[in-house]
Amino acid sequence: MNGNLLHVTANTTVNIAVELWEQYLLDQDRSPYTVKAFTGDINILASYLPPDKPVGAITTADLNQFLDWLQKGRGKPCSPKTLARRITSIKSFFRWLQSYGVIIADPAEKVLQKSVISPLPTVLTPQEEALVIQAANAYRLDDKPDARPYALLTFLLSTSIKKGECLEVNLNHLDLEKPNEPAVFIRYANPDYRHKERRIALPVDWLEAYQEYLAQYQPVDALFPWSPRRLEYILEDIGERAGIDKHLSFDMCRWTCALRDLQSGMEPEQIRIKLGVSKIQFREIKLKLTRLHAEENSINPHASDENG
Repeated sequence: MNGNLLHVTANTTVNIAVELWEQYLLDQDRSPYTVKAFTGDINILASYLPPDKPVGAITTADLNQFLDWLQKGRGKPCSPKTLARRITSIKSFFRWLQSYGVIIADPAEKVLQKSVISPLPTVLTPQEEALVIQAANAYRLDDKPDARPYALLTFLLSTSIKKGECLEVNLNHLDLEKPNEPAVFIRYANPDYRHKERRIALPVDWLEAYQEYLAQYQPVDALFPWSPRRLEYILEDIGERAGIDKHLSFDMCRWTCALRDLQSGMEPEQIRIKLGVSKIQFREIKLKLTRLHAEENSINPHASDENG
């Protein structure tokens, strides 16, 4: 038993027990953000219950009343997704107490879990993807050639990285020593995110546009040294030039890339690593990708053949 748990008994109040649970979660190498969210949820429970109520006296009815209060009586919005996470936090907390013999019965066991999947993200169809790539490439052929739109778009469509990650990519993060195996390293200055760092392969034909882009803009440190809004405008301009109705964005490129990876036969675990998300986060992402794949196939039965 963890030494700290020797100080937790059925007579311990929630606000004391949650401090030791927090240390337990950190010792289990849980993400600092997960720990903050989970303990925050239990602290709300502690503020709702009578301050002297011990963990051993909490019942399933208490927990259900608390969840009802969150939705109807607290006076603050509680989205279905947030409610689902708070139920998960409660179940995890009381399961922890029971597993170490602090409580005999788990009052959260019979609390109904509410699984919520947010709406499906918008992705490019294969036809739209071809159109935006063609439109981006057209900038390279203008009277005043500009390789930046194509370099940015194809970089996003091949790496599936987030906007924030893209802004942090430096020239020295590119691995171009082997021309036939170009790649980019996604790095984080904050040590809390080191577990998300990874190496992502780049398409060989991206290098030609990259060299044109280097010659035209001569970036020094950052690969794309512009504000987030400026880069968003570039994507929007590509979408308008391509004539698509959708609002081309970083997020759309990220999901489109992940979907194409799934359709090409990439193993789910490799997709998860490429996206830089935890196994828990990937559960919902995988479900969405599967649904997106099914929807695309229902619209275009030959989509899979075209993509692999």
